[in-house]
This record gives sequence, C-alpha cells and structure tokens, in this order.
Amino acid sequence: MADPLLFNPGTYDPAHLDAESRRLLRATVDFFENRGKKVLVDTYNQGIWYADFLDFAAKEGLFATFLTPAADGDGDPGKRWDTARNAALSEILGFYGLGYWYTWQVTVLGLGPVWQSANQAVRAHTAQLLTDGHVMAFGLSERGHGADIYATDLVLTPDGDGGFRANGSKYYIGNGNVAGLVSVFGRRADVEGPDGYVFFAADSRHPAYHLVKNVVNGQMFVSEFRLEDYPVRERDVLHTGRAAFDAALNTVNVGKFNLCTAAIGICEHAMYEAVTHAHRRMLYGKPVTAFPHVRRELTDAYARLVAMKLFSDRAVDYFRSAGPDDRRYLLFNPMTKMKVTTEGEKVVDLLWDVIAAKGFEADTYFDKAAKDIRGLPKLEGTVHVNLALILKFMPNYLFEPAEYAPVPQRHDATDDEFLFRQGPARGLGTIRFHDWRTAYDAHADLPNVARFREQADGLCTLLREHAPDDAQQSDLDFLLALGQLFALVVYGQLILEQSELTGLDRGLLDEIFAILIQDFSAYATELGGKAATTDEQAAWALAHIRRPVWDSGRTEGVWQQVVALSGTYEMQP
Repeated sequence: MADPLLFNPGTYDPAHLDAESRRLLRATVDFFENRGKKVLVDTYNQGIWYADFLDFAAKEGLFATFLTPAADGDGDPGKRWDTARNAALSEILGFYGLGYWYTWQVTVLGLGPVWQSANQAVRAHTAQLLTDGHVMAFGLSERGHGADIYATDLVLTPDGDGGFRANGSKYYIGNGNVAGLVSVFGRRADVEGPDGYVFFAADSRHPAYHLVKNVVNGQMFVSEFRLEDYPVRERDVLHTGRAAFDAALNTVNVGKFNLCTAAIGICEHAMYEAVTHAHRRMLYGKPVTAFPHVRRELTDAYARLVAMKLFSDRAVDYFRSAGPDDRRYLLFNPMTKMKVTTEGEKVVDLLWDVIAAKGFEADTYFDKAAKDIRGLPKLEGTVHVNLALILKFMPNYLFEPAEYAPVPQRHDATDDEFLFRQGPARGLGTIRFHDWRTAYDAHADLPNVARFREQADGLCTLLREHAPDDAQQSDLDFLLALGQLFALVVYGQLILEQSELTGLDRGLLDEIFAILIQDFSAYATELGGKAATTDEQAAWALAHIRRPVWDSGRTEGVWQQVVALSGTYEMQP
C-alpha cells in the first residue's frame, strides 16, 4: 500500500483540488514518468538544458494557468494565483529534480514585481507571454553584493524623453538566458537614496541585453547578464522609489515559500530509493533494514519528512488567509525557508548514512538529491538571515497572544490576490499571533508533546528571567542559537495544528516530538556553550535538556510505516 503521507506518482490524485488543477498536475507527473529515469539522470549528469520540459509546460499552459492572477486571466476560469496548488506543483517538480523546480521558482520571482505593479500594459504583456509559454527572471542580485538591495550598481540615467538608459550587470539570475521578461532592479543616477530605486521590465532578446555566461556548473542556467545602454521607456517602469524596495522584499516573501516544497519533493524521492535499496540489500545473511541503527536512522528520516510536510501544508492556510490585519504568514514563511529546508538536509544525510556508497552512483536519483538539497537553505536568503528575521516575531508570539478566528484548511479554488498587495515591508515587530499554547494543550496527552511543552515553557522563563542584555542582543552568533530554540516552538505548533486537521497517526506524531525534544536539547547545549552566554543562562540550558519518552511499541509502529515504502515507488526506466 502506498503511504498517503508521501507523494507517490503511481497513485497521485490531488482530490482536494479542482478538476483542471488535478489534470495539469497529473499531466506533469505523467510527463516525467513517461520520459523515464534514464533521461532524467542522463540530462542531469550531462548538464543538458531542460527544453523538453519547458515545451511541455508551454503546450499545456502549465505556468500560465498556475501563475496568472485571476484579474489578468482574461476571464479564463482556471487562471489564478493559488498557493495550495502552486505548492503541489512545486513539490512534484522538486521530486523529479531541482532544475525543473528552479525554472518554475525564478519565474515566480520574476512575476512578483509585475503582479504588484499598477502598470496595466506590462501586466497584459506578461500575461500574454505566459500564455505563449515563456518563463520569467528576477534581476535583483549582483556579483559584488548579492541581493543587498541598498547597494545596487545597476544605474538608470535619464534620456531626456521621460525614459532612461540602463547600464550595469546582474548575477545569479535564473532563466536569464531565455526569459521573455526580466524584472530588473536598479537606481536612478540623478536621485539619491531610496527615492531613486526603480523596478523595470526588460527583454532578454533585446540587443542591448548581453548574456555573459552561466555561473553554475549544472543543468539549470543561472546567468550573468549585462545591460549596455538598455532603453527603459516610461511604459516599462513597474515601481519607483520606496515602492520598488517593497516590491523586491514582498516578491521574496511570495517566492521564498516554494523552497520548502522543493525540499519535500527531493526528500520523498530520495526516501523511496533509499528504503527500497536498504530493504533489498542483504548483509551478513539478512536485509540491511534488520540492523537497529539502520531502523533508527530511517525512522528518524521518515518522521522528519512527515513533519516537514505537516508544517508546510499548514503554512499554506495562513498564506491564503492573510490580509492587512493578519500577517502571521510573515513568520511562517521564513520558517518554511529556514527550518524545512535544513530539515531536508538532515533527512538526506540520515538516508545517506544508510545507503552509503550507493548514494554516489550516477544512475541514481539519490546522487542528485544529495547535491541539490544543499542549495535550498542558501537560496532566497541564507539560514542566518531568515533566523534573524524570525527573531523579530519572538516577543509577540510568545508573550502577547491575540484573538483570531480559526484558520481552516484552504484548498478552495480562489485567487490569493493579497500576496500582491502586501504593502510596505516593515512593522514586523507589531504583528500579533494566536496563542501557541492552544495547539500544545490539545495534544497534552501525548507524552512527548507534553515534555516538549516543558521545554517551550522553559524558553519563556529564560526570556523573562535571564533575557539577553544589550551586548547579547548585538551578538548575532548568540541570537541565532536562541532563534533555533524559538523556531522549534513555532514548528511544533503548526505540526500539531495540521495533525489535528488531517487525523495523523498519533504514534507518528509522538515520534516526531521525540525528535523535537532531542533537537531542543542539542540547541540548548549549543546556547549554553556560547562565549557570550551568562552563567545563569548556561544553567538554564543544562536544566532544560530532556530525554524523550521512549515506547518500543510506538517506534515499531512507525517503523512498519517506513519499511512498507520498500518497492512502493520506482521510477520508470
């Protein structure tokens, strides 16, 4: 039997979505399965551009359907920006390879400044480009200072006719080789400070757009391009001044979320391959999965992967229910980026410890997963950047709960139009949250949930009684260790909420929290050992190390779910 918790191409039918979304998602799965594993691994190993996938996406209108807001869809009932189905597609693309996901991801980013713009001409042009099968690019990063918006060196000089001439280069720009539209961020030469920022639409086919090279060694094309006296007409301008700055950050808010589902897809495919290999391989006259350490590693990997899915699925609901008075998604978003992607690394590492040398073989998917899973925590802001962002929400989250109406599961076929009118990218410290304790209280009968709750309450005690002093609040190394502890509390909350909505097996849920207890203990130990940590804080850390409540029957039940994956899915040859 297929595990309903994991994506399985052989049984996949997203019944929670509308008929056309189901058809397109199923068609995408069938494209890859009919193409087969040999083509998948050969094109990856040889670094071949995935033109055949883009041809398929264009023919089916895949990106046009999924990435055109309803307001720009010319009445097509299937076109909308729906985070639930976008997440489903992102997971599928990650399952088959990071490159396929990446061309989708950078199209999402390239569209962000357009769909936030009031420039109706560019919006209409972009919608038509999508309909015609084009992909997009997001021209923000530069070689000298990455995505540091404040320091952009792409300069627009007024041409005297209401437009500009743009000069400068951009670096690390996915799809920059073929994008029908590139959303480019720059600054005016004649205006100082934030008021001089400009976002404009460029065309990679224009003669003043010079493609320099692919900056990575791989199947995807991550470009460096240079603009030389590129003509920016008034009608090409998307945003100016502070609105351009906000558009950049709000675009990343939208696109950042896709990294979690890519990590999930990669881990799912790797898990099928690893469990099947380990269970079939005989060592000393018995299957590898008979060894206790192997069972533990595979069980931990499975529990962590399920937790990744639970958190991410629940975060979708908060994205879709967001509005000017409910911006809780701005915490859950960097959580998906930072926490879920790093958990993906842990899952692959656990699997690799089991399959060992098999993980290096060129004709496996795992070989690709082991390389690609490393990239996701480093895209759309590093782990450290997102942890620092998460800390801004900690006081209100832990100590100042507010009342909100319950957020239901959001699988409805509606347009998530608020994501393109998020407004100014500031005021994060004022955002309020519902009481995190409610989810924990509802599952207090599970021994490891109760024990983890003790650790979470202890974090509140630490912040009340031994709060970081001014020097510690300026020490990012110290704060990041504290941020990991806080992130676990948030992670556990949404896992619990989603498990309640889905009726998750309670033994598996308790096993997940056994892992969270161990992780909290490890981060507490790290905090206790920091040079900046006071004696009182170090004593707190030592006092809040906990041992999970172990139950051999519970663990065996979860193991049976893991070993049942053996042979459940193997990609077509």
